Amino acid sequence: MLSIKNFTKTYPGGKVAVKDLSLDVNKGDLVAFIGHNGAGKTTTIKAIVGIMPIEEGDILIDGLSVKSNSLECKRMIAYVPDNPDLYESLTGLQYLNLICDIYKISKEKREEKIVTLSTQFGIYDDLNNFISAYSHGMKQKIALIAALAHDPKLLILDEPFVGLDPLAAYTVKNIMRDFCDNGGAIFFSTHILEVAEKLCNKIAIIKEGKLVISGKIEEVIKNESLEDVFLELTENAK
Repeated sequence: MLSIKNFTKTYPGGKVAVKDLSLDVNKGDLVAFIGHNGAGKTTTIKAIVGIMPIEEGDILIDGLSVKSNSLECKRMIAYVPDNPDLYESLTGLQYLNLICDIYKISKEKREEKIVTLSTQFGIYDDLNNFISAYSHGMKQKIALIAALAHDPKLLILDEPFVGLDPLAAYTVKNIMRDFCDNGGAIFFSTHILEVAEKLCNKIAIIKEGKLVISGKIEEVIKNESLEDVFLELTENAK
């Protein structure tokens, strides 16, 4: 579903943000991408979703190159950044309908999706309020509903649990599991190691732009906790 092949990103001035990163995410995988601030997580994610150019290496979505098939790749994915920028002059419902219009989702399907997901997130009664009046957590919920509306094959999330209350976080985790159980794939960054350990079937740890380790979570952590493994690997990796 997602194949990162020898991806390298160097910023102006010579700073290497990501170095020769290769990683695969298959259908059904729920993969946590873990690293300290500045490790290269967001740079990698922005390259995957096509908002940062790829100069070295390649990234494939369901076999198609993001570099040469950008629009086709974007149709198959959905991306929610850690601080989503929404059109605050719109109501929540207007924004969701705008996204559905972009993806040409039928009236019947969008109504079903919006009602189901907004009810799950507990914001159905707030959909006619302006986004400018929403809290950060409510904006995050709207962004997640919009991401799921067109039934993407691959979901890319950057710190999806930031700003969510415990009930919303629980709902998001259940939606993520269901999404992967139904054949989708999720690649997401997080600093909440306990959530990653309990939620994911695979993890990938990055330090200073280099992949330290990746694989099935039980094979990576063995008899330790993810926190212990993460601290050990990121302290010792060169």
